[in-house]
Amino acid sequence: MKMNTKASTLLPTLVLLFIFFHLSFVSCRKILSNREGNDFTLDLIHRDSPHSPFYIPSNTQSNCLRNAFHRSFSRASYFKKKSFATKNTIQSDISPITGEYLMKISIGTPPVEILAIAEMGSDLTWTQCEPCINCFQQSTPLFDSTKSSTYKPVGCDAEECLLISTCVVGNICEYQMFYGDQSHTIGDLAFEKFTFPSTSGNNVDIPNVVFGCGHDNGGTFNNYTSGIIGLGGGAVSIINQLDNEINGKFSYCLIPIALESSISNVTSHINFGSNAIVFGPNVVSTPLIKKDSYTFYYLNLEAFSVGNMMVEFKSSKTGSSYASADGQGNIIIDSGTTLTLLPNDFYTNLVSTLVNMINATKKDDPSGTFGLCYESEGGTIDAPKIVAHFTDADLELSPSSMFAQVEGGLVCLTIVPAEDIAIFGNLAQANFLIGYDLVANKVSFLPTDCTKY
Repeated sequence: MKMNTKASTLLPTLVLLFIFFHLSFVSCRKILSNREGNDFTLDLIHRDSPHSPFYIPSNTQSNCLRNAFHRSFSRASYFKKKSFATKNTIQSDISPITGEYLMKISIGTPPVEILAIAEMGSDLTWTQCEPCINCFQQSTPLFDSTKSSTYKPVGCDAEECLLISTCVVGNICEYQMFYGDQSHTIGDLAFEKFTFPSTSGNNVDIPNVVFGCGHDNGGTFNNYTSGIIGLGGGAVSIINQLDNEINGKFSYCLIPIALESSISNVTSHINFGSNAIVFGPNVVSTPLIKKDSYTFYYLNLEAFSVGNMMVEFKSSKTGSSYASADGQGNIIIDSGTTLTLLPNDFYTNLVSTLVNMINATKKDDPSGTFGLCYESEGGTIDAPKIVAHFTDADLELSPSSMFAQVEGGLVCLTIVPAEDIAIFGNLAQANFLIGYDLVANKVSFLPTDCTKY
């Protein structure tokens, strides 16, 4: 896709700002981390859960999975393009984020509840605000900053403004974000009190969180959510803004998608602070690799094993997002992508190994989405043990997450080939308690029944 013209004129400043962004990363964490610590756990609502406004009771498990799989391919294009940031624009040459998981938080004093997309691939948290020049419809009232006693616009001389935005008339810091399909959000950068509704029953109030108050938002956003909660690794993400409270730690436990749509009294959860520490005799940890984009969370995948056969990570592509010059950081871990995407060469070898070990009748996927499918009356097949081998961490993956029923009598491998991206998706992550430690630079995994967590 071609870059939005509003941002393309600013490309000459890209390199300078890129350097500035990296230099400012540590100092921004210090500026924003001046509050007392809190630990809390929130509901992480899958879009197909009965707790979600997207929920359609008549949808079958197969329908939900098929729709989620299609969203994965759109999602992959998100990661293929790097976000360009200049003093005037956060430029994202991508499709807008549809969202797999949602979070409820409240903003302002008195608090106004919003339902937003929990987004590990974005940093800036933003919501639609009054007065609205151009907004997409949403089912809840827009946030009105004039009614909040704790709303404070970010000034031109604030370091937060210099990091991601620019100044306009009246010493107000404005942000702009454009997407490849012409969707956008434009508004004011501000400080505000955020209230997190902990599952313990106690609300956690955090003052002076930087967020975007969007006054001009449009495109293909839906009317069920009001914005995005940025959970990426960049300087202005919620994770780094709450550094003093959570010490760079968060974790989540994802219920298998097939159960999300059928069980009404449970939901996935996301933890912050000491609540997020993953420990126990069965915990394995792998390094969190830092690359040019601080937003994305990179791991190093060494191989998959199928039964007693090892299939090593392989790609004929150089550059792209697979690995840095030292060969590390070849896959993104992302809760917002359902499928797992692997390089074509690696995928081909993996599929060949699986075919040799599975005694079942192969069947083509009528939609052409999946490359390896089998007939199955009961929705399962007798698949060999599949283990993902990350550096220092071996994860035995659930057969039901690797082969899912996409329609009646048809189960398919939930790993697909990709040109320029590798993503470890949320199906593979289900029923693991997964902890991120941005201070120790590691990700930890503990096999867990997330319906009971």
